[in-house]
Amino acid sequence: MSALEQSVPEGYKQTEVGVIPIDWESPELGNFIQSLDAGVSVNSIDKPDAFSHGLHILKTSCVSNGYFFPREVKSIIPEDIVRAKTIVSKGSIIISRMNTPDLVGELGYIDKDYPNCFLPDRLWQMRFRANLATNTRWLAYILSFPAIAKKIKESATGTSNSMKNISKGSLLSVSFPAPSYEEQTAIANALSDVDALLTELEKLIAKKQAIKTATMQQLLTGKTRLPQFATFTEGEKQGQPKDTKPSELGEIPEDWDVSSISGKYVLATGTTPPTSNPKNYGEDFLFVSPADLGEKKYITRTEKRLSKTGYKLARKYPKGSTLFTCIGSTIGKTGLAKEELSSNQQINAVFPNANSDAEFTYYALTYIAPKVKALAGQQAVPLVNKTEFGETLFCLPCDIKEQTAIATILSDMDNEIQILEQRLAKTRQIKQGMMQELLTGRTRLPFKKEK
Repeated sequence: MSALEQSVPEGYKQTEVGVIPIDWESPELGNFIQSLDAGVSVNSIDKPDAFSHGLHILKTSCVSNGYFFPREVKSIIPEDIVRAKTIVSKGSIIISRMNTPDLVGELGYIDKDYPNCFLPDRLWQMRFRANLATNTRWLAYILSFPAIAKKIKESATGTSNSMKNISKGSLLSVSFPAPSYEEQTAIANALSDVDALLTELEKLIAKKQAIKTATMQQLLTGKTRLPQFATFTEGEKQGQPKDTKPSELGEIPEDWDVSSISGKYVLATGTTPPTSNPKNYGEDFLFVSPADLGEKKYITRTEKRLSKTGYKLARKYPKGSTLFTCIGSTIGKTGLAKEELSSNQQINAVFPNANSDAEFTYYALTYIAPKVKALAGQQAVPLVNKTEFGETLFCLPCDIKEQTAIATILSDMDNEIQILEQRLAKTRQIKQGMMQELLTGRTRLPFKKEK
């Protein structure tokens, strides 16, 4: 007995697609396909609702990793409606036949009819043999499974590194492990249940983020006051509600101020230690670039770090500083320093002070980020210089206790969102593990065979 045969567990067999259950097959995709239907590229406008007719042409970005995104469309100009063909049909799979090397071969399962959506010529819609029982949702899962998706992408040809093309022959010859129709259905149902959970988590996170955005708009402008700060607590006006006053930013609470950023805080712009000396870089100290800002409140990771040598040359920001990107496409991204760190020159740092709550400062600057971004205009390389940034106005409570109270509410919301995002990431990992087990037959699900 060969070493290869010894490595195959009982009840399994070695095939060209790997070790699979003995009752599975390893067919080519062509066994399942009746036709691959392409559309026609028509003139369109890159807006989903440009015309009242509501007819759309799909973008190639409408499919990814087994999913279909129906909002990834362009509006067909009225004169070209007669040229459009191949509508999106329920139970089919759409695949990108021509795209960049990373995106060619991306596909998505269609869960319902979309009679107002048409395919361009760079997408194929798979139609399946009527005489062959196939769970097409399972087929979308197996074709987007990393090992099979890689085979599809590698079948693409083309001399340009920017565009690759998959031929019908190469796509139809891709083989993969396949169980019976009944087991296909059991696998598809299990993975679909996880997808449903992922969708609900994504919706819940989006809802929580929308609530947080609305809360920021109310609390950071003083339109809504926290009860303990909305009335006077002493003096002649004790118990009376506080009034508002006019300001450069409109009506604000009478016990709030309007200030420029530089009028309230010390500002500093980052520096980059010479890259010609590799001894300046290492693993010791955080060195922040715009890529490290915007996703999370606290800065806990960086793409690059500085050595002790490099850190001596860098401009340092104290713990509690808010970092704000002021150049390039990432203008307005913010982050809060949990420890002393430094940054490159694309970032301004707002230092904390005794008269302001550091977390409130972070939220206040995050809220006015769109205003700062607008200062850059339509330049080739967007830029907001340090002076312009420093002159930007915002409003804040005079009482640091109110700043802290507002920051605590927003921080609690961030924590709740972070917990949900961690749960979402964990569920995605679980799904990947399930795909690895179920789509290869390593783990079998109970299923009822049809008689």
